[in-house]
Amino acid sequence: MLNFIRHGEGSGVPLLIVHGLFGSGRNWGAIAKRLSARGPVITVDQRNHGESPRAATQSYEDMAADLAGVIEAHGGQADVLGHSMGGKAAMHLALTRPQMLRRLIVADIAPVTYNHSQSANIEAMRSLDLSGLNGSRLEADRRLQARLQDPALRAFFLQSLDLKSEPPRWRLNLDVLEAEMDKITGWPGTEGIYEGPTLFLTGAQSHYVQPEHKPLITAQFPRARFVKLSGAGHWLHAEKPREFEASILAWMEATGG
Repeated sequence: MLNFIRHGEGSGVPLLIVHGLFGSGRNWGAIAKRLSARGPVITVDQRNHGESPRAATQSYEDMAADLAGVIEAHGGQADVLGHSMGGKAAMHLALTRPQMLRRLIVADIAPVTYNHSQSANIEAMRSLDLSGLNGSRLEADRRLQARLQDPALRAFFLQSLDLKSEPPRWRLNLDVLEAEMDKITGWPGTEGIYEGPTLFLTGAQSHYVQPEHKPLITAQFPRARFVKLSGAGHWLHAEKPREFEASILAWMEATGG
């Protein structure tokens, strides 16, 4: 089963948070802790990420099956929040196992194939010289800057670098993620309809969810509501965390608490 962290007390229907590519459940710790004031929250490491098992594939069918296993272990039903790759895995789960979801929140992604690739970022991480770091994230950042100029992106990637390991190691299965990149940026054309309450929460400055995607979304998620966060891009939960949380809590209150 996937590695997970449970936040909050109580035995109610949990909120399952599913990170995106190169992320981990730990990235969502602060948000999960605050959202746990309303009930239990579970963050997971997806396959080939964090401390979860390594696998030969990264398909949405497999990722959704992983999530189903976590939900089954925690009562059989959950509210599910997924960002980017995690949002696609959550959508696939909702369309194929709708009884497992009470509500669905999709953060800045649509059920479509995208043309971009993250392989250049994998090459940047793979090229990082891990020798002699001596536990210094600052030095790792300095070295990674030679291949990656964006400081926010470097900081995000370096959250998945285990500096306590000897030698340091990436908590990412970079080889499989690279080999499966077309599946990750793609969409398997999953059929079905999820009739539960659904929130598509996007960054106003992001280009991942376009107007032409909305008919595709509403055809399979007829109760979809669309909300944009002003001033946020694709990493909306990191860029506008308080607004992100407030939007989710307001929607949850409006759809049953």
